[in-house]
Amino acid sequence: MKDRSVTEKSGRSRRLTADSFKFDCHSGVACFTRCCKDADMYLYPYDVIRMKHRLGMSSDKFLERHTFQAIRDNPYFPNLMLKMSDDDERSCPFLSTKGCAIYEDRPFSCRAYPMERAVARTDDENGRKILYFVAEDSYCLGHKESHEWTVEAWIEDQQIELFNDMNDLWVDIDSLFRRNPWGPQGLDSPALKMAFMACFNGDEFKKFIFETTFLSRFDIPRETADRLRESDVELMKFGFDWVKFFLTNTGPLRVIRAKNNPL
Repeated sequence: MKDRSVTEKSGRSRRLTADSFKFDCHSGVACFTRCCKDADMYLYPYDVIRMKHRLGMSSDKFLERHTFQAIRDNPYFPNLMLKMSDDDERSCPFLSTKGCAIYEDRPFSCRAYPMERAVARTDDENGRKILYFVAEDSYCLGHKESHEWTVEAWIEDQQIELFNDMNDLWVDIDSLFRRNPWGPQGLDSPALKMAFMACFNGDEFKKFIFETTFLSRFDIPRETADRLRESDVELMKFGFDWVKFFLTNTGPLRVIRAKNNPL
């Protein structure tokens, strides 16, 4: 699965990189913040966590105010997209006169550019092969700057490693959705809506865990429940496990077997 920054635009090219590339983005580059306008930008579950915390918002309020769902490269599951502002240039809502107002918590799409990361499944012991590409947009003058980067140096400088780790967890779920686990109901399936909540709407998923009969039906150790109350990252990981369980009956979750439990 390739990490997607924005949907395809005319004038964009890609090349596989194994060594180094030249790029720099700063206020002295004439196209500064051009990429922050009219962008059709993907968001990943970990992006939502970082951004909603930065804004001091609940996940459902963040989703309502700053995102929309759209079918892009997966016909069986909607992608979560960042909603642009209503101005003439369709600017990112977090764009200020000085640049990004949430820079430290900007989403993976912005953070990684111009580097793109592809995760391919293999038969070796690790099960994955990682490839890196450099994307070049014709309007972007940052590629003409002299600063040279290796892939490793760019990952460290932009603090991408944690995002890569979180997005790797998402790869398994995304791959599952691409097999159309919803059956003939497709995009109208209630199971799809539950899966979307578990992956992207952590605050609502937390209510589902702690304000319903969920804990009486699943064997959740107390220390695990405590982590779910305290950490949105742990909640996201647990949501992925729960999606795997109810769609494929696999993963670490275990049902409590009791006479009054029909599961």
